[in-house]
Amino acid sequence: MSLRITPLTDPVDGAHSRRLAWLASDADSNPVGTAFLRLFDGGQDHLAELTLHVHPVERRKGVGSRLLDAAVAAARDNARRCVMAQAPAESPGDNFLPARGFRKVLTMRFARLPLADVDTTALTKIIEKPHSDYRLASWHGTVPDTLAQTFAASRRAMDDMPMDDADYGTAAWDVDRVRAAAKAVAERGDDLHTVVAIDTRDDSIAGFTELVVPGQGTGDGQHYGTGVLPEHRGHGLGRWMKAESIRQAHERYPDLGGLLTDTADSNTHMRHISDSLGYMPTHTTRQYQLDL
Repeated sequence: MSLRITPLTDPVDGAHSRRLAWLASDADSNPVGTAFLRLFDGGQDHLAELTLHVHPVERRKGVGSRLLDAAVAAARDNARRCVMAQAPAESPGDNFLPARGFRKVLTMRFARLPLADVDTTALTKIIEKPHSDYRLASWHGTVPDTLAQTFAASRRAMDDMPMDDADYGTAAWDVDRVRAAAKAVAERGDDLHTVVAIDTRDDSIAGFTELVVPGQGTGDGQHYGTGVLPEHRGHGLGRWMKAESIRQAHERYPDLGGLLTDTADSNTHMRHISDSLGYMPTHTTRQYQLDL
């Protein structure tokens, strides 16, 4: 098979990452596959994240290998230590990646909560249960200026979440990065909703949960992360915040189908929270890592 690999230019870089791309085409210039490589900074300068697709008809003809070679070469040229890639369990990619030297480092469990099935009475009981020394707060879009500094500081709650053998590093968060992330969501037309637990003793944020909803208010929303600072764990704050996030989505978006969440298989605590709130498993993916 005559194959041409063409580097492409991504017109928009992220606030803390940039993306490289390649198009594979056959002798007649028909596209047969693509590869995207995201290069991170801000504490993750060692990391590149690969997304690779080959048209089903063109698989097992060397297209994926050629695209992978181009992406790995670029990762090395950019002084990356490892390349991450994800594949659904039992999919062609789940066979392709280990055959090309990647090792499985993490299993992710995905789940969905149908909003039509939400038990609002049970949610209200969870939300209204007193949590001594804590109160809930929320906002839409960018964090208010009065909470920006403590919200940025609370992002370290995600630093020790179970990631098994995956070398993701630790993202460095500050107020500018928090605001840039919210701006990126808004610029693509989606809505970002954040619920936080505030320590009433000093008005600092003890934990947060983020939900992104499609701008048109239909389809499914996506949970972006839930974290509680280590010094505030053991008080049920994660479940409390997530219940309030569900309640708000249910009330504000009557046409929204459901909420999606993904959790490391080894993160049994967060999986238990999701299970207790009615999320149902949908599928499993595997994270692979190639050490360079």
